[in-house]
Amino acid sequence: MPLKILVIGASSNPERYSFKAINLLKKYEHSVIALGLREDWIGDTKILIGFPKFDDIDTITLYIGSKNQVNFYNYIFEINPRRIIFNPGTHNPYLIDKAKEKGIEIIEDCTLVMLNTGKFEMN
Repeated sequence: MPLKILVIGASSNPERYSFKAINLLKKYEHSVIALGLREDWIGDTKILIGFPKFDDIDTITLYIGSKNQVNFYNYIFEINPRRIIFNPGTHNPYLIDKAKEKGIEIIEDCTLVMLNTGKFEMN
């Protein structure tokens, strides 16, 4: 079942994991919204900037370190996703605790591995 996914930390650099994740999410037919530092494109997916409003985001997958996540705390909680995926290098005890308090599921795993092993849709 396709899910609506917000990728925070999107990059148009093909070497970046966020770039690879966006392409793989689309391959698995998920609806992907990319949010990054600079407007750009990954294929037909526009990288947005700022804090655009969205409804019905199932999953936020993070590709920014914990220090850069601080600016996104309120934004993430306004979106109120079902779950947040903390990819390697994004672990943030404060955000994890606050998200759990708000009933948001926390997954510390790699989006790419989850997709390739069938775990992405299972959680």
